[in-house]
Amino acid sequence: MSASTPSRFVVGEQDFLLDERPHRIISGAMHYPRVHPDLWRDRIRKARLMGLNAIETYVAWNAHEPVKGEWRADGDVDLGRFLDIIAEEGMHAIVRPGPYVCAEWHNGGLPAWLTADANVRLRSSDPSYLGEVTSFLEKVNAIIAPRQIDRGGSVILVQIENEYGAYGADTEYLDALVRCTREAGITVPLTQVDQPIPHMLEAGAHPALHKTGSFGSRIDERLRILREHQPTGPLMCMEFWCGWFDHWGEKHHTTNFADSAADLDRLLSAGASVNIYMVHGGTNFGLTAGANDSGRYLPLVTSYDYDSPITESGDVTAKFRAFRDVIAKHAPVPDEPLPDPVDAPAFSVGFEAVADPLSLTATHRGEFERPPTMDELGPDVVLVEYRTNATGSGVLEAEVRDYAWVERDGAPVGRLQRTVGDASLALPSGGQLKLLVEETGRVNYDQKIGEPKGLIGAPRLGGQALPGPWSVRTIDVAALGAAVSDAAALPVGGPIAGPVGLRATFDLDESADLFLDTMGWGKGYAWVNGFFLGRYWRRGPQRTLYVPGPVTRSGRNEVVIVELESVTDPTARFRPRPDLGHEVE
Repeated sequence: MSASTPSRFVVGEQDFLLDERPHRIISGAMHYPRVHPDLWRDRIRKARLMGLNAIETYVAWNAHEPVKGEWRADGDVDLGRFLDIIAEEGMHAIVRPGPYVCAEWHNGGLPAWLTADANVRLRSSDPSYLGEVTSFLEKVNAIIAPRQIDRGGSVILVQIENEYGAYGADTEYLDALVRCTREAGITVPLTQVDQPIPHMLEAGAHPALHKTGSFGSRIDERLRILREHQPTGPLMCMEFWCGWFDHWGEKHHTTNFADSAADLDRLLSAGASVNIYMVHGGTNFGLTAGANDSGRYLPLVTSYDYDSPITESGDVTAKFRAFRDVIAKHAPVPDEPLPDPVDAPAFSVGFEAVADPLSLTATHRGEFERPPTMDELGPDVVLVEYRTNATGSGVLEAEVRDYAWVERDGAPVGRLQRTVGDASLALPSGGQLKLLVEETGRVNYDQKIGEPKGLIGAPRLGGQALPGPWSVRTIDVAALGAAVSDAAALPVGGPIAGPVGLRATFDLDESADLFLDTMGWGKGYAWVNGFFLGRYWRRGPQRTLYVPGPVTRSGRNEVVIVELESVTDPTARFRPRPDLGHEVE
């Protein structure tokens, strides 16, 4: 890990032996909730074949505890099993429990039930916040502690918070996290990460934490700045950005693999340790994608392929091979054959329709004098129907977070879209006004984490706030797939206006990865055999949804979509390869 003591990681006075073989950390990021659990071993094994000796993962609090007090650590969030597989594959593990993780993940990993409390000061030493954080970390560290390397497990490093110097400088907060982590039995070195920008490295500094950097270029300059703020011990790039994420409405991002490989070589030649972000990105299944807002709200797409060396569907790429060649110059690389890409089955089937699917999982929440936010209605509410009687005509103005379909007496009149700045529309005269409001991803970075969603204040008509009462229904989006599967349906043909449920069955000879083509559809959600694949949107760039092989089965399978706008082609088409959009470097 360093030229002088390559098998040790030194933090302050703590000198920690990694193992009996001298080596540095050459790691890759892989987030277990973004990978089907039956594929964890496959992806970890492929990372090992690239020459990596460690896997790094975040722990998303809201994936484990979406509802307060309802803790999960099984199935797709079985962190213990994930760490055990890493050990079984002969690799180390780096765990980054946050509690804030960013990661382009919904709400930066913080539960919506936590951020809904306006009195809680996030990412601070506020006692009410620290009380919840301590409870979370105790549960996570109970999983990590027995799996540390000094107890025969895989875990070699644990990170405290995440890029905190870009957000705050509350030393008491960091003190509390360090104390809580050590009291839970975590004995391995503790790290922190920030971009190698002096004010960030200084604001987020803590004497008990080893500083690491996050960057993807200008290697010499970034290492020099990092060394100025971490004068002793190994240098480590905890996030070597080898790709990038995509927002709806933008182009698909890629990086030149030769340039990335040259930067990786520069890092390793300098003697630094590295964590490749991401070695395998995976998928924002269900409703887990986040959003960014630095002056303009931009929600993340469902794919988190990230232009990684191992694709969303597990293929090894030219970037993988280039990185493998670089790593082989600096460390042992397994002499094993690499798998070839495999085309998925290609076929199409026609849909049948289910009318009014939203009513199948809707719950009437009552009458309100002002429209409540989603946060006031409960944790992880993402689709709300607001109704009121509003006579007259004029310009309707509303602060919508994030997307709304507006109806007047049951007839569509337009949409309000935060992303493109559409906050008003002409409303004809009539009686009943309905807004169906969708949250399209919670902000995962900077100061807008935890902002309220839904209707923010009362809409205005002709400059006057619309009075109540407002009748409110919430729609359980996650339950829509099963509800549409069980409902009565009719054959369809030609264009169809939404909201509508569409379903189709298809047969497979054996379980297989699939790529569901979303061209010809508008905006909505998709499931295969009850597994929630995620969102689709005509806006692009993503044009296919990845269907993990373990979701499918030999024999009869079912695909369900809930379309919120319109479908021009009521057909489920499966393609042999993914289409994530036009690339931009």
